[in-house]
Amino acid sequence: MPLQTTAHQGQDATAVAALAPTLQGLRTAWQARKPDHAQRRRDLQRLRDALKRRLDEMADAIAADFGHRSKDESRIADGMTVLNDIDHLLRHLRGWMKPRRVGVGWRFLPARAQVRPSPLGVVGVIAPWNYPVNLALIPLATAIAAGNHVYLKPSEHTPRTSEFLRSLLAEVFPAERVAVALGGAEVGAAFAALPFDHLVFTGSTAVGRKVMAAAAPNLTPLTLELGGKSPAIVADDYPVAKAAARIATGKWFNGGQTCIAPDYVLVPAGQRDAFVNALRAEVQARYGADLSNLSDYTRVVNAGQYARLQGYLDDAAARGIETLTLAGRADPASRVLPPTVLLEPGDDATVMQEEIFGPLLPVKSYRTLDEAIAYVNAHDRPLALYPFSHDRATVERILARTLAGGVSVNDTLFHFAVGNLPFGGVGPSGMGAYHARAGFDAMSKQLPVFWQARMTGGDLLKPPYAKAKWLLDLIIR
Repeated sequence: MPLQTTAHQGQDATAVAALAPTLQGLRTAWQARKPDHAQRRRDLQRLRDALKRRLDEMADAIAADFGHRSKDESRIADGMTVLNDIDHLLRHLRGWMKPRRVGVGWRFLPARAQVRPSPLGVVGVIAPWNYPVNLALIPLATAIAAGNHVYLKPSEHTPRTSEFLRSLLAEVFPAERVAVALGGAEVGAAFAALPFDHLVFTGSTAVGRKVMAAAAPNLTPLTLELGGKSPAIVADDYPVAKAAARIATGKWFNGGQTCIAPDYVLVPAGQRDAFVNALRAEVQARYGADLSNLSDYTRVVNAGQYARLQGYLDDAAARGIETLTLAGRADPASRVLPPTVLLEPGDDATVMQEEIFGPLLPVKSYRTLDEAIAYVNAHDRPLALYPFSHDRATVERILARTLAGGVSVNDTLFHFAVGNLPFGGVGPSGMGAYHARAGFDAMSKQLPVFWQARMTGGDLLKPPYAKAKWLLDLIIR
């Protein structure tokens, strides 16, 4: 059947054609001179120095894109995390680049073998809006450490930050080593369809499916960092106030707009109300009973996201779900949505079907730990899991019977920030991982090399095989 050419397909094809020369320029330059250890170190150090020097400018750009975002949270989440990962890359780069010798087994002696981490070529990075610098520069720095050139597509929803990234990277890298594609959804779709040597996408599961489909014709290897509904399970032995404090940090940091934020909390039935009261006290201590401390409370990024979250609340109200505003009140004009708890929502509620990505927190009670574990396992595997218990056996029971992209025990978010831990999802929450050695290896070809010896029994393994029957009998046993 002949292909039907639509206006949309034509626009995508035009966008691909516009992006393709830049990709080819990056690839041609890489093929002419692949970055050695010295070049990679210089690039990483210059990127670190430039970002450190421009952190205040970065925080201003992000705050302008969000309408308001806590500049301290930007310095932590989009500054400290990137600097920490670059430090880790610099510390381990030489060792990671070395070929690793592997045994060949007695049948192939006296040959030898090794695995060489070899750069792939050009890595594409599609970054989201919620942590627009972190989720652009950590994969970019990892790709640079692995010896690749990089083409970055930052989010169109944070245009000032995207322009900051373009300026920052132009200061550090020549155009043939790192390039930036600015533009909207049509540019993003075209970008995903380019024949990269590896593509890193961070975003929603729904868009991740589209990215995977766009990359499929080129068989582009993918790292997909998606999302989902990351649960916290509070065991009955864990102090309620401490659980509330740490879950509040994970939930309302960046206004809940975090892919690994606790998406819902499971608490013992007898402790539910105490937990909610502790959450309220924690929120009001941080932001004021009337949200007077708005300098530390991040806005919803844009009107579309605000309307989506308000839709979750409207759906909950229509279903009779009890909602509790923990502090302040909503202000649609400035996109302030207060910290809000939804009690015992059913799975039919929209807030329990979609990743929340905002300051709304469902709280559900359970009677037994087995019931809580079964609830988690009845849903898609999450990007993060947060067990709270001081009993090691309880934690091990949860870890043994569930699977998530990553885990922080007795806290939230921190497994992402540790430079030596891989970060990635599983199933609907993603595929592949980056950060640390996992990212370096993912953005390299682990090239197997077999070195044959001058004299080898393999020279005898040829017809007529009867002449080498003794050797065949020796090795086939």
